[in-house]
Amino acid sequence: MSAPAATENVTTSCTTAATTTMPCETSILPVDASKLGTITLSHPDPDALLEDWDISWATSGADIARLQQAAAELQDGSLPVGFPTETVYGLGADATNSSAVRGIYAAKQRPADNPLIVHVASLHQLGSLLRPSSPSPAADDDKKNPADLIPKIYHPLIRRFWPGPLTLILPLPDAPSSTPLAPEVTAGLSTFGARMPGSLIALLLIRLADRPLAAPSANASTKPSPTAAEHVAHDLRGRIATILDGGPCDVGVESTVVDGVSGDTPVILRPGGVSIDELRQCEGWENVGVAYKDKAEMGNGAEKGEGKEEEETGEPVAKKRKKEAPRAPGMKYRHYSPKARVVLFEAGTGVPNKNSVEGYKRVGTIRTKKWSKGCGLPLAQQQKDDETEEPKEQEADQKSAAPATNGTKHSQHLGISKMLDTLTIRPVPKPQRLVAAEDAEREIWEVNLGAETKEIARGLFSALRELDRKEVDVILVEGIDEREGDVAAAVMNRLRKAAEVEVKGS
Repeated sequence: MSAPAATENVTTSCTTAATTTMPCETSILPVDASKLGTITLSHPDPDALLEDWDISWATSGADIARLQQAAAELQDGSLPVGFPTETVYGLGADATNSSAVRGIYAAKQRPADNPLIVHVASLHQLGSLLRPSSPSPAADDDKKNPADLIPKIYHPLIRRFWPGPLTLILPLPDAPSSTPLAPEVTAGLSTFGARMPGSLIALLLIRLADRPLAAPSANASTKPSPTAAEHVAHDLRGRIATILDGGPCDVGVESTVVDGVSGDTPVILRPGGVSIDELRQCEGWENVGVAYKDKAEMGNGAEKGEGKEEEETGEPVAKKRKKEAPRAPGMKYRHYSPKARVVLFEAGTGVPNKNSVEGYKRVGTIRTKKWSKGCGLPLAQQQKDDETEEPKEQEADQKSAAPATNGTKHSQHLGISKMLDTLTIRPVPKPQRLVAAEDAEREIWEVNLGAETKEIARGLFSALRELDRKEVDVILVEGIDEREGDVAAAVMNRLRKAAEVEVKGS
């Protein structure tokens, strides 16, 4: 069904992709998913693959108009658009338009050999990318059901996790030059990553644009991923024209990336919103391996750990490695790094002490499951005795942090149902000022993410960014046990990439 006619026009000063190197006006456009419409499915079987779906649009309004504006900009291909997903905010452009995709690299200042994940709204749209774009002996593929073009190894995952935080590595058509995808998307690889995002706003944006979207995280390259619209604006203001504000992201870390086609056994290339335990419950994935610590990341190709030290020895964690193309996004370059120095205390290594903050006047701390208030640092007695934390008020300019309930009528399809179940917007914790006991001039800012792993993941990137805003010199982070399941492995993967120092147990 077509969307209602737009009821508002918002103009920008940016007109061509070339202006990504010039200052331009950036607008943040709030969109309430509950005011967009209701999803209907083309197939009544809840266990069927989600080949296609439709939407019964709500009556015309500002939210729909803003979504339409962003879709029109994506069709035009002038500048990438920032938009929310369930994982982190994405920076989207038409994945079939080379000029548009180059705009992503320019806005993020992203290395050109780092491939991009393609976001689709349906299996029909994905199928169009798996068929050659020019006439060939395989032209009969046009008559195939789109599910038949997707390797069978992925069908159980699609049934269970799509739409959702899972990216599949897929082969390009036999003649890679015939793929509809822009070559900048694949960075020279014979495969590409694709996912169907578990965000109503993202799905509808892709549907309205009628384009598959190449979309990495909408941050400046190497910085913490953005989980709110204001994070995108902080990094990319003046480089893009439009940011859709759908509130804080529900998952908070990027999608899990899996490869079931390149080797004899399926592997995880990047941990994310779907855990290894969840994957192993699916047929064909019972023995899925972990490849994000193999030589593609820890050997010849990775820059992970360069310049990083272990606290006890001061020796480099990793030596300079030979360059090679990463197998998936997030496997090669340093990521998730705030301006402040990050010191990661691995699970079970104790708490910081006075020596941990020696020489620092502005200290940030992030605590999770075990650390008490102050994270072991000496506090003034009145704060030490006060176990009631101050309310974490949202700043007035952070519209996306306001609590709200988004959603539509629930579907019986597992992926759609999960997506709609997570549309309640949850405020993320804010830094609290603490008073040091022995040095009145030392500022301590603490973020308590709580003990629940999902909450830790949801608030992690925001905590790093908020402490950077407080201009702290060092951030002390309480790690968690990556073996506990859920998204714990993804949390620790991101923290290790962000950390300059890792404090480990004996």
